Amino acid sequence: MGLRTAGSVLVVFLWSVTVVLSQKGWSVTYTTQSICTLKGSTVEMSCSYTYPSGTVTTTFWFTKKYAVENYVNLRNDSNYKGRVTYRSDKMNGHNLTITDLRESDSAMYKFRFITDQTGGKYTGDPGVTLSVTDLQVKVTTTWWSTTLTCSTTCTLTGNPTYTWYRNSKIVQDDSSPSYTVYFKTEDSFYCAVKGINSNAVSVEGHSYFHVTYTHQRICTLKRSSVDISCSYTYPSGHTVSETIWYTKENLMRCLKS
Repeated sequence: MGLRTAGSVLVVFLWSVTVVLSQKGWSVTYTTQSICTLKGSTVEMSCSYTYPSGTVTTTFWFTKKYAVENYVNLRNDSNYKGRVTYRSDKMNGHNLTITDLRESDSAMYKFRFITDQTGGKYTGDPGVTLSVTDLQVKVTTTWWSTTLTCSTTCTLTGNPTYTWYRNSKIVQDDSSPSYTVYFKTEDSFYCAVKGINSNAVSVEGHSYFHVTYTHQRICTLKRSSVDISCSYTYPSGHTVSETIWYTKENLMRCLKS
């Protein structure tokens, strides 16, 4: 199982799960039963097929069947115009590629082939379930942080990497879909998976228990005076009753006493 990018497009290839449906020498083997991928990306489904005798005259994929023998070839479906490509090989393999995926493309996809023999028609059931999802950012706020989660309605195929951006600069590139912010900021955040971006969100307005120091490091002279300053924030509904400064050594003595 793997992922390949083409420009800013996510292409999904799956070669791990085999589904075989056969009847009297007729069969269709799909490489997977289900795919979850992103809106705007490209997906490829593949299968192989066998038949008892004759020559194959027609091959196509479909999602719609209006009546007996009334199948809608995806290449003739107006909803897929200009987005569908078929590719076959000499080993009875057949690939379907759909570009610029839409959420409305979510459906069960089936492969059908016809031979020159009487009654020589076969459909591979149940087919491949395609789920197309959009990237959304879910915001979870606590007293001390905000966690941003790159959310989808299904589990993306292929264990992708999630890239988080802060004001268009990468701040995290990881298999985890979540990124945590520990400070109040007006910056804009969004996530991406292989070039497909989510909507942008801001954590402005969320406040946490947080201290901001004016300087993180000070170098000064022995016997001189030093001024260390900071500012702090805390969630609404709380009242500050005491403030203290401490060093690591003082804190350890307090904890032991």
